[in-house]
Amino acid sequence: MFLRNFMRYALLCVCFMYVTNNSAKEAHEHQENEQAEHANEVNLTEQQQQLANIKVERLVLKKHNQTLYAPGEIKANGYASYVVSPRVDSIVVKRHALLGQHVNKGDSLVTLFSGEVASQQTEFRLAEAELKRLTKMTPGTVSKKQILTAKAEYEVAYSRLVAFGLSKQAIAQTLTISPEKLGEYTLFAQTSGAVLTDNFAQGQRVDSGIELMLITDESALWVAAQLSSNQDRIINNGSTALLEVNGNRYQATVIQEAHTIDEQTRSRTVRLEVKNTQHSLHPGMFADVYFHFETDQEVLAVPENALTRSADGDWQLFVVDDDGGFAAQEVTLGRSFGDYREVLGIKAGLEVVTQGAFFIASQLAKGGFDPHNH
Repeated sequence: MFLRNFMRYALLCVCFMYVTNNSAKEAHEHQENEQAEHANEVNLTEQQQQLANIKVERLVLKKHNQTLYAPGEIKANGYASYVVSPRVDSIVVKRHALLGQHVNKGDSLVTLFSGEVASQQTEFRLAEAELKRLTKMTPGTVSKKQILTAKAEYEVAYSRLVAFGLSKQAIAQTLTISPEKLGEYTLFAQTSGAVLTDNFAQGQRVDSGIELMLITDESALWVAAQLSSNQDRIINNGSTALLEVNGNRYQATVIQEAHTIDEQTRSRTVRLEVKNTQHSLHPGMFADVYFHFETDQEVLAVPENALTRSADGDWQLFVVDDDGGFAAQEVTLGRSFGDYREVLGIKAGLEVVTQGAFFIASQLAKGGFDPHNH
Protein backbone atom coordinates (compact mmCIF):
# COMPACT_ATOMS: atom_id res chain seq x y z
CA MET A 1 0.00 0.00 0.00
CA PHE A 2 2.76 2.39 0.98
CA LEU A 3 4.70 1.58 -2.19
CA ARG A 4 1.64 2.25 -4.38
CA ASN A 5 1.05 5.68 -2.81
CA PHE A 6 4.72 6.56 -3.17
CA MET A 7 4.67 5.72 -6.88
CA ARG A 8 1.57 7.92 -7.41
CA TYR A 9 3.23 10.79 -5.61
CA ALA A 10 6.41 10.46 -7.66
CA LEU A 11 4.39 10.41 -10.92
CA LEU A 12 2.53 13.58 -9.90
CA CYS A 13 5.81 15.29 -9.16
CA VAL A 14 7.22 14.38 -12.56
CA CYS A 15 4.08 15.69 -14.34
CA PHE A 16 4.16 18.92 -12.35
CA MET A 17 7.81 19.49 -13.21
CA TYR A 18 7.14 18.81 -16.91
CA VAL A 19 4.24 21.26 -17.02
CA THR A 20 6.22 23.84 -15.09
CA ASN A 21 9.26 23.53 -17.40
CA ASN A 22 7.12 23.79 -20.57
CA SER A 23 5.33 26.84 -19.22
CA ALA A 24 8.61 28.48 -18.36
CA LYS A 25 10.03 27.64 -21.79
CA GLU A 26 6.97 29.07 -23.57
CA ALA A 27 7.14 32.19 -21.43
CA HIS A 28 10.81 32.58 -22.21
CA GLU A 29 10.25 32.16 -25.97
CA HIS A 30 7.36 34.63 -25.87
CA GLN A 31 9.58 37.10 -24.04
CA GLU A 32 12.34 36.61 -26.64
CA ASN A 33 9.88 37.19 -29.49
CA GLU A 34 8.63 40.37 -27.87
CA GLN A 35 12.18 41.52 -27.35
CA ALA A 36 13.03 40.72 -30.97
CA GLU A 37 10.03 42.65 -32.21
CA HIS A 38 10.84 45.67 -30.07
CA ALA A 39 14.55 45.39 -30.80
CA ASN A 40 13.74 45.70 -34.56
CA GLU A 41 11.81 48.89 -33.81
CA VAL A 42 12.86 52.47 -33.09
CA ASN A 43 10.77 54.90 -31.07
CA LEU A 44 11.43 58.62 -31.44
CA THR A 45 9.81 61.62 -29.85
CA GLU A 46 8.27 64.34 -31.99
CA GLN A 47 11.18 66.60 -31.17
CA GLN A 48 13.68 63.95 -32.28
CA GLN A 49 11.76 63.40 -35.52
CA GLN A 50 11.84 67.14 -36.23
CA LEU A 51 15.55 67.41 -35.51
CA ALA A 52 16.28 64.38 -37.71
CA ASN A 53 13.97 65.76 -40.44
CA ILE A 54 11.94 62.56 -40.54
CA LYS A 55 9.31 62.50 -43.28
CA VAL A 56 6.57 59.87 -43.53
CA GLU A 57 4.40 59.16 -46.56
CA ARG A 58 1.71 56.64 -47.37
CA LEU A 59 2.59 54.00 -49.97
CA VAL A 60 0.19 54.32 -52.91
CA LEU A 61 0.02 52.61 -56.27
CA LYS A 62 0.67 54.97 -59.16
CA LYS A 63 2.41 55.16 -62.51
CA HIS A 64 6.01 56.36 -62.64
CA ASN A 65 8.31 57.66 -65.34
CA GLN A 66 11.14 55.32 -66.28
CA THR A 67 14.41 56.60 -67.75
CA LEU A 68 16.50 54.63 -70.23
CA TYR A 69 20.03 55.87 -70.99
CA ALA A 70 21.95 55.38 -74.24
CA PRO A 71 25.17 56.92 -75.59
CA GLY A 72 24.70 58.79 -78.85
CA GLU A 73 26.48 60.72 -81.58
CA ILE A 74 25.34 63.74 -83.58
CA LYS A 75 25.08 62.92 -87.30
CA ALA A 76 24.37 64.89 -90.45
CA ASN A 77 20.75 64.84 -91.53
CA GLY A 78 20.83 62.39 -94.41
CA TYR A 79 17.51 63.71 -95.75
CA ALA A 80 18.88 67.26 -95.90
CA SER A 81 22.39 66.46 -97.20
CA TYR A 82 23.90 66.49 -100.67
CA VAL A 83 27.08 64.74 -101.84
CA VAL A 84 29.07 66.72 -104.37
CA SER A 85 30.87 64.37 -106.76
CA PRO A 86 31.97 64.35 -110.43
CA ARG A 87 30.12 62.12 -112.84
CA VAL A 88 33.20 61.60 -115.02
CA ASP A 89 36.92 61.20 -114.29
CA SER A 90 38.30 64.73 -113.83
CA ILE A 91 41.08 66.95 -112.51
CA VAL A 92 40.42 69.61 -109.86
CA VAL A 93 41.11 73.08 -111.27
CA LYS A 94 39.85 75.40 -108.54
CA ARG A 95 37.82 75.32 -105.34
CA HIS A 96 35.19 77.96 -104.62
CA ALA A 97 34.00 76.86 -101.14
CA LEU A 98 35.92 76.04 -97.98
CA LEU A 99 35.38 73.49 -95.24
CA GLY A 100 32.82 74.72 -92.72
CA GLN A 101 31.60 77.47 -95.01
CA HIS A 102 27.86 78.02 -95.37
CA VAL A 103 26.75 78.02 -99.00
CA ASN A 104 23.46 78.79 -100.66
CA LYS A 105 21.75 76.78 -103.36
CA GLY A 106 23.32 77.62 -106.71
CA ASP A 107 26.70 78.74 -105.34
CA SER A 108 29.85 77.57 -107.16
CA LEU A 109 31.69 74.82 -105.30
CA VAL A 110 34.52 73.44 -107.46
CA THR A 111 35.73 73.75 -111.08
CA LEU A 112 36.99 70.58 -112.79
CA PHE A 113 38.54 69.59 -116.10
CA SER A 114 37.75 66.42 -118.05
CA GLY A 115 38.93 65.24 -121.45
CA GLU A 116 35.64 63.40 -121.93
CA VAL A 117 33.72 66.58 -121.24
CA ALA A 118 35.88 68.48 -123.74
CA SER A 119 35.24 65.82 -126.40
CA GLN A 120 31.52 65.89 -125.73
CA GLN A 121 31.42 69.70 -125.81
CA THR A 122 33.07 69.58 -129.24
CA GLU A 123 30.47 67.08 -130.50
CA PHE A 124 27.73 69.31 -129.12
CA ARG A 125 29.13 72.35 -130.94
CA LEU A 126 29.26 70.39 -134.20
CA ALA A 127 25.74 69.03 -133.71
CA GLU A 128 24.40 72.51 -132.95
CA ALA A 129 26.14 74.00 -136.03
CA GLU A 130 24.85 71.21 -138.29
CA LEU A 131 21.28 71.60 -137.04
CA LYS A 132 21.44 75.37 -137.51
CA ARG A 133 22.83 74.97 -141.06
CA LEU A 134 20.10 72.55 -142.11
CA THR A 135 17.26 74.60 -140.66
CA LYS A 136 18.47 77.70 -142.55
CA MET A 137 18.47 75.95 -145.92
CA THR A 138 15.75 76.61 -148.41
CA PRO A 139 12.75 74.32 -148.00
CA GLY A 140 12.87 71.41 -150.38
CA THR A 141 16.65 71.35 -150.59
CA VAL A 142 16.95 69.17 -147.51
CA SER A 143 14.80 66.23 -146.49
CA LYS A 144 12.87 66.01 -143.25
CA LYS A 145 14.87 62.92 -142.36
CA GLN A 146 18.10 64.90 -142.48
CA ILE A 147 16.64 67.59 -140.21
CA LEU A 148 15.27 64.98 -137.75
CA THR A 149 18.62 63.19 -137.70
CA ALA A 150 20.49 66.44 -137.02
CA LYS A 151 18.02 67.37 -134.31
CA ALA A 152 18.39 63.95 -132.68
CA GLU A 153 22.21 64.19 -132.69
CA TYR A 154 21.95 67.65 -131.14
CA GLU A 155 19.66 66.39 -128.36
CA VAL A 156 21.91 63.39 -127.66
CA ALA A 157 24.97 65.62 -127.40
CA TYR A 158 23.07 68.00 -125.13
CA SER A 159 21.85 65.15 -122.90
CA ARG A 160 25.38 63.78 -122.49
CA LEU A 161 26.60 67.14 -121.19
CA VAL A 162 23.67 67.19 -118.73
CA ALA A 163 24.65 63.68 -117.64
CA PHE A 164 28.20 64.92 -116.99
CA GLY A 165 26.78 67.46 -114.54
CA LEU A 166 26.91 70.63 -116.63
CA SER A 167 24.21 73.22 -115.95
CA LYS A 168 21.98 74.69 -118.66
CA GLN A 169 23.95 77.91 -118.47
CA ALA A 170 27.26 76.06 -118.82
CA ILE A 171 25.97 74.11 -121.83
CA ALA A 172 24.83 77.33 -123.48
CA GLN A 173 28.25 78.89 -122.85
CA THR A 174 29.87 75.86 -124.56
CA LEU A 175 28.88 77.36 -127.91
CA THR A 176 30.82 80.59 -127.30
CA ILE A 177 33.80 79.73 -125.09
CA SER A 178 37.33 79.61 -126.45
CA PRO A 179 38.75 76.19 -127.39
CA GLU A 180 41.28 76.26 -124.47
CA LYS A 181 38.37 76.42 -122.01
CA LEU A 182 36.71 73.31 -123.38
CA GLY A 183 36.56 70.52 -120.78
CA GLU A 184 36.25 72.84 -117.77
CA TYR A 185 32.99 72.67 -115.87
CA THR A 186 31.79 73.80 -112.44
CA LEU A 187 29.74 71.91 -109.85
CA PHE A 188 27.13 74.01 -108.01
CA ALA A 189 25.41 73.59 -104.64
CA GLN A 190 22.10 71.79 -105.04
CA THR A 191 21.04 72.73 -101.51
CA SER A 192 21.86 75.35 -98.90
CA GLY A 193 23.92 74.29 -95.89
CA ALA A 194 27.36 73.90 -94.39
CA VAL A 195 30.31 72.17 -96.07
CA LEU A 196 30.99 69.25 -93.71
CA THR A 197 33.68 67.41 -95.68
CA ASP A 198 36.30 68.61 -98.15
CA ASN A 199 38.18 65.62 -99.55
CA PHE A 200 40.30 66.97 -102.41
CA ALA A 201 43.19 69.25 -103.36
CA GLN A 202 43.63 71.49 -106.39
CA GLY A 203 45.34 69.65 -109.23
CA GLN A 204 44.21 66.26 -107.89
CA ARG A 205 42.83 63.66 -110.29
CA VAL A 206 39.50 62.35 -109.03
CA ASP A 207 37.45 59.40 -110.24
CA SER A 208 33.81 59.66 -111.14
CA GLY A 209 31.49 59.17 -108.17
CA ILE A 210 34.08 60.05 -105.52
CA GLU A 211 32.83 62.38 -102.76
CA LEU A 212 34.43 65.81 -103.00
CA MET A 213 32.16 67.63 -100.56
CA LEU A 214 29.24 66.93 -98.27
CA ILE A 215 26.77 69.74 -97.78
CA THR A 216 24.08 69.49 -95.14
CA ASP A 217 21.44 71.72 -93.66
CA GLU A 218 22.37 71.85 -89.95
CA SER A 219 19.08 73.38 -88.80
CA ALA A 220 17.92 69.82 -88.05
CA LEU A 221 20.42 67.06 -87.27
CA TRP A 222 20.25 63.36 -86.51
CA VAL A 223 21.30 61.60 -83.33
CA ALA A 224 22.31 57.92 -83.44
CA ALA A 225 21.60 56.42 -79.99
CA GLN A 226 23.10 52.98 -79.29
CA LEU A 227 20.94 50.68 -77.17
CA SER A 228 22.19 47.42 -75.71
CA SER A 229 21.09 44.33 -77.63
CA ASN A 230 19.43 42.91 -74.49
CA GLN A 231 17.29 46.04 -74.10
CA ASP A 232 14.02 44.99 -75.70
CA ARG A 233 12.07 48.13 -74.87
CA ILE A 234 9.95 49.28 -77.82
CA ILE A 235 10.61 52.92 -78.67
CA ASN A 236 7.86 54.30 -80.86
CA ASN A 237 8.41 56.86 -83.60
CA GLY A 238 7.37 60.30 -82.43
CA SER A 239 8.35 59.73 -78.79
CA THR A 240 10.63 62.33 -77.25
CA ALA A 241 14.00 62.06 -75.52
CA LEU A 242 16.35 64.40 -73.69
CA LEU A 243 19.86 65.07 -75.04
CA GLU A 244 22.78 66.35 -73.02
CA VAL A 245 25.70 67.73 -75.04
CA ASN A 246 28.52 69.65 -73.36
CA GLY A 247 26.30 70.48 -70.42
CA ASN A 248 23.43 71.75 -72.59
CA ARG A 249 20.06 70.06 -72.93
CA TYR A 250 18.02 69.59 -76.10
CA GLN A 251 14.68 67.98 -76.93
CA ALA A 252 14.82 65.30 -79.62
CA THR A 253 12.22 63.20 -81.41
CA VAL A 254 12.54 59.54 -82.37
CA ILE A 255 12.21 59.12 -86.14
CA GLN A 256 13.47 55.57 -86.71
CA GLU A 257 14.39 52.44 -84.75
CA ALA A 258 16.64 49.77 -86.22
CA HIS A 259 15.43 46.16 -86.04
CA THR A 260 18.86 44.61 -86.51
CA ILE A 261 21.81 44.23 -84.14
CA ASP A 262 25.21 45.58 -85.15
CA GLU A 263 27.60 42.62 -85.35
CA GLN A 264 30.57 44.57 -83.97
CA THR A 265 29.04 46.72 -81.23
CA ARG A 266 26.19 44.29 -80.40
CA SER A 267 23.81 47.21 -80.15
CA ARG A 268 20.81 48.53 -82.04
CA THR A 269 20.50 52.10 -83.24
CA VAL A 270 17.65 54.47 -82.55
CA ARG A 271 17.68 57.55 -84.78
CA LEU A 272 16.40 60.85 -83.43
CA GLU A 273 16.03 64.31 -84.92
CA VAL A 274 17.02 67.43 -82.98
CA LYS A 275 16.39 71.04 -83.96
CA ASN A 276 19.57 73.09 -84.17
CA THR A 277 18.29 76.63 -84.62
CA GLN A 278 21.20 78.11 -82.64
CA HIS A 279 23.75 76.03 -84.62
CA SER A 280 25.39 74.89 -81.37
CA LEU A 281 25.36 71.24 -82.45
CA HIS A 282 27.61 69.76 -85.12
CA PRO A 283 28.06 66.27 -86.60
CA GLY A 284 30.64 64.23 -84.70
CA MET A 285 29.67 65.47 -81.25
CA PHE A 286 28.87 62.87 -78.57
CA ALA A 287 25.61 63.05 -76.66
CA ASP A 288 23.93 61.44 -73.65
CA VAL A 289 20.43 60.32 -74.62
CA TYR A 290 17.70 59.80 -72.01
CA PHE A 291 14.44 58.15 -73.07
CA HIS A 292 11.48 58.64 -70.73
CA PHE A 293 8.60 56.17 -70.42
CA GLU A 294 5.58 55.83 -68.17
CA THR A 295 4.97 52.43 -66.59
CA ASP A 296 2.12 50.44 -68.11
CA GLN A 297 0.71 49.58 -64.68
CA GLU A 298 0.63 51.30 -61.30
CA VAL A 299 3.49 50.28 -58.98
CA LEU A 300 4.79 51.01 -55.49
CA ALA A 301 7.93 53.14 -55.46
CA VAL A 302 9.84 55.13 -52.84
CA PRO A 303 12.69 57.66 -52.99
CA GLU A 304 16.13 56.02 -53.17
CA ASN A 305 17.16 57.55 -49.82
CA ALA A 306 14.22 55.80 -48.12
CA LEU A 307 16.04 52.48 -48.56
CA THR A 308 18.69 51.23 -46.15
CA ARG A 309 20.52 47.94 -45.59
CA SER A 310 19.59 45.65 -42.72
CA ALA A 311 22.17 43.92 -40.54
CA ASP A 312 22.23 40.93 -42.89
CA GLY A 313 22.56 43.10 -45.99
CA ASP A 314 18.96 43.03 -47.22
CA TRP A 315 17.15 46.15 -48.35
CA GLN A 316 14.61 47.52 -45.91
CA LEU A 317 12.06 50.26 -45.35
CA PHE A 318 10.91 51.68 -42.01
CA VAL A 319 7.16 51.31 -41.51
CA VAL A 320 5.13 53.19 -38.90
CA ASP A 321 3.58 50.59 -36.56
CA ASP A 322 0.49 50.80 -34.36
CA ASP A 323 2.52 52.23 -31.46
CA GLY A 324 3.92 55.05 -33.55
CA GLY A 325 7.36 53.48 -33.72
CA PHE A 326 9.40 52.75 -36.82
CA ALA A 327 9.75 49.05 -37.63
CA ALA A 328 12.11 47.73 -40.31
CA GLN A 329 10.54 45.68 -43.08
CA GLU A 330 12.61 43.94 -45.73
CA VAL A 331 11.71 44.59 -49.37
CA THR A 332 12.87 43.52 -52.81
CA LEU A 333 13.95 46.18 -55.27
CA GLY A 334 12.49 46.46 -58.75
CA ARG A 335 12.90 48.96 -61.57
CA SER A 336 14.52 52.36 -61.25
CA PHE A 337 12.46 55.48 -61.95
CA GLY A 338 15.04 58.25 -61.71
CA ASP A 339 15.20 59.20 -58.01
CA TYR A 340 12.56 56.59 -57.16
CA ARG A 341 12.84 52.81 -56.91
CA GLU A 342 10.14 50.17 -57.23
CA VAL A 343 9.69 48.07 -54.07
CA LEU A 344 8.18 44.59 -53.90
CA GLY A 345 7.09 42.53 -50.91
CA ILE A 346 5.22 45.31 -49.13
CA LYS A 347 1.55 46.31 -49.13
CA ALA A 348 0.06 49.55 -50.36
CA GLY A 349 -1.45 51.85 -47.74
CA LEU A 350 1.35 51.52 -45.20
CA GLU A 351 3.07 54.64 -43.91
CA VAL A 352 6.80 54.49 -44.56
CA VAL A 353 9.74 56.76 -43.85
CA THR A 354 10.77 58.53 -47.07
CA GLN A 355 13.28 60.93 -45.51
CA GLY A 356 15.59 60.41 -42.54
CA ALA A 357 15.75 56.61 -42.87
CA PHE A 358 19.53 56.62 -42.38
CA PHE A 359 19.11 58.24 -38.94
CA ILE A 360 16.58 55.61 -37.88
CA ALA A 361 18.86 52.84 -39.17
CA SER A 362 21.74 54.23 -37.10
CA GLN A 363 19.54 54.30 -34.00
CA LEU A 364 18.52 50.69 -34.67
CA ALA A 365 22.17 49.68 -35.07
CA LYS A 366 22.99 51.09 -31.63
CA GLY A 367 20.90 48.31 -30.10
CA GLY A 368 23.27 45.77 -31.65
CA PHE A 369 20.42 43.40 -32.36
CA ASP A 370 20.23 41.19 -35.41
CA PRO A 371 16.86 39.40 -35.60
CA HIS A 372 18.36 36.84 -38.02
CA ASN A 373 21.19 35.87 -35.65
CA HIS A 374 19.72 33.94 -32.72
